[in-house]
Amino acid sequence: MSAAASRDLLLPRRPAGLLPGATLALLAHAALLLALTTVVQWRASTPDAVSAELWSAVPQVAAPSLSPPPPPPSPAPAPRPVPVPAPRVPPRVEPVQPDPQIAIAQAKAERQKKERERAELERAEKERERKARQAQALAEAKVKAEADARKREQLALEQREKAKAEEKRLAEQRQKNLARMMGQAGSSSTTTGAAAQSSGPSASYTGRLVAAIKPNIVFTDTVVGNPAAEVEVRAGPSGSIIARRLLRSSGNKDWDEAVLRAIDRTATLPRDIDGRVPSTIIMDFRPQE
Repeated sequence: MSAAASRDLLLPRRPAGLLPGATLALLAHAALLLALTTVVQWRASTPDAVSAELWSAVPQVAAPSLSPPPPPPSPAPAPRPVPVPAPRVPPRVEPVQPDPQIAIAQAKAERQKKERERAELERAEKERERKARQAQALAEAKVKAEADARKREQLALEQREKAKAEEKRLAEQRQKNLARMMGQAGSSSTTTGAAAQSSGPSASYTGRLVAAIKPNIVFTDTVVGNPAAEVEVRAGPSGSIIARRLLRSSGNKDWDEAVLRAIDRTATLPRDIDGRVPSTIIMDFRPQE
């Protein structure tokens, strides 16, 4: 409903005019005249005269009457017409016109009430949607956390297995390197024509070399597991480092480069207990040794 139509309903109605009232009055008077014409007898009826003849044996002349003859009887009074009641016209009741200001205020209050109810429904719907999204996000985060935890456990297990296999291989490689170093030391003493052939490096020499080089390693990052960088070092008879190269990477480039830089900083290797320095040495460097 438009605002103009709503405003017209609230305005007071105009009077209907005199035509309906006049028509109703004419109809009532016509009905009254018809009832009077039908019920009331307008002509009075004349009473019937009664005569009687008297006979006697000898006719006698009647003596003149001394008293005047009685007056004829008066006619019966006409019946009083029964008044026909006029049709009762109910009084016209004027409709009570509402106050426009009150109606406007009520309409405004109703509109505001509906707007508040609609706003509350919208807020409740948004709250339900927010809670649903939050619950879904929590469920997804939980599933992701569980998957990440399983993945980390699997990765840690694989790294431990790999570290064990690597340690086993390095131990075997270390034994081979020690045997090769001992063979190289024996062959070098034989070719020089010096005194009797000497034995190879002592059992603690490799540890002494690592202890001499590792303090020079500068590395602050964190390495997953404990991978080893295998390095070959060539040194002169005086122990000065001639060359170094990476035989096998640890898998972490920064750790490999830190080990090589530490060897360069060391410059000179310590002598063994017999006073000699092997010409070729293979060493393993781990972050957690």
